[in-house]
Amino acid sequence: MKTSINFPDELRGVFAVPPLCRANCVSRALDFRQNRLVVEHIRAGGITRLIYGGNAFLYHVTLDEYALLLDWLAQLPGDLWVIPSIGPGFGRAFEQARLIHAFHFPCVMVLPCNDPRDAVGLEAGYREIAEAAAAKLLLYIKDENSFGADKQLGLDAVGRLVADGVCIGIKYAVVRGNPAEDDYLDGLLQRVDRAFVISGIGERPAVTHLRDWKLSGFTTGSGCVAPHLSQALFVACERGDFDHAEELRSQFMALEDLRDAWGPARVLHAALAEAQIAQTGRIPPFVSGLDDEQLQTLSPVARELLLADVSAAERAATLIVP
Repeated sequence: MKTSINFPDELRGVFAVPPLCRANCVSRALDFRQNRLVVEHIRAGGITRLIYGGNAFLYHVTLDEYALLLDWLAQLPGDLWVIPSIGPGFGRAFEQARLIHAFHFPCVMVLPCNDPRDAVGLEAGYREIAEAAAAKLLLYIKDENSFGADKQLGLDAVGRLVADGVCIGIKYAVVRGNPAEDDYLDGLLQRVDRAFVISGIGERPAVTHLRDWKLSGFTTGSGCVAPHLSQALFVACERGDFDHAEELRSQFMALEDLRDAWGPARVLHAALAEAQIAQTGRIPPFVSGLDDEQLQTLSPVARELLLADVSAAERAATLIVP
């Protein structure tokens, strides 16, 4: 994995957020052979930024599993920028930060906390966590109360963390009916250079966030199934071909609709298995797997997206001049 990143320039791109494969048995042990298949599939599609967070159910990982995961992530190929997540609570995050300190991850993502919190307390805690981990932070803003009930104080705290170099990026994931209209995002960008902000809700708002808000990049879950298409969407936005970007985006919507309906992480976990990319195994508590009826609905959607991705890769290959 990469151990040195040029911030914020290298935030420009696609960040895959993959699931974490486990054995399909009572132990639910981490299966790194299957996880390697997922990484190789994503990497073959041109995506070299990986965030292990919500889709990997790191909210519920044990410390022993977390130590094994860090060791495996640190051994991934040198062209990959790998970002593990910590938290969401302070105690757990601080314990994980001590484990991270033994490695050389350029940054870690802090999972959003729903426990008692306020802007001043979060800012102080995040500074302690960054120091303990010897790493920069990628902040995950999932709703307007992520930094406490006082939205303006929260945004001020985020601004200070970026200005002081504690935070090197923000995953912005506040869901809007119309992502072009977002007063909270506007307030964030008044305090933080947009070069530090990536869209954090997959392909659904990605084109709007890159075109209208000029954010640096976007995260993708469904891009773990179709990395060529997700990367092509970003490239189309970069060159200003937003009509083509919208065409590419539309190919993700069937899977994104199921993820929104049944739970983004649990659907993605099953989708990679249904597309036969890897055997993702059993989901750990407190989340349940999809039932048989849901799997029957998901399977053709996941396979169709994978086939579209393979076709896109083949078309791109014919354009390469020997």
